[in-house]
Amino acid sequence: QVQLVESGGGLVQAGGSLRLSCAASGRTFSSYAVGWFRQAPGKEREFVAAISYSGGSTYYADSVKGRFTISRDNAKNTVYLQMNSLKPEDTAVYYCAATYRTDSMVVLTTEDEYDYWGQGTQVTVSS
Repeated sequence: QVQLVESGGGLVQAGGSLRLSCAASGRTFSSYAVGWFRQAPGKEREFVAAISYSGGSTYYADSVKGRFTISRDNAKNTVYLQMNSLKPEDTAVYYCAATYRTDSMVVLTTEDEYDYWGQGTQVTVSS
């Protein structure tokens, strides 16, 4: 079992930045591929970014490419999502998800590929 806890959300003005953290416990996190997803009010949850367990591969949704950066520190069992140039449409609850993988370079972009989820952290971007 892996437990995931997100933090770092909050209220920020458009154009601002936030860094989300996803801290893992329970198993060796370094063998888990991780993704960030978000869900805005009245909308379905959508993929944001993903990183392989080695950190060598990353992938982004077109809507955040060039503004968000996913990274990880396996020594700290933590994955980060640096969000810059935030827009009101980035307002959502952000979730991290993880799943065990043997391929160090695989990234996963759909919800059903992930086994473990955090409780989410709210990000609100004001205009």
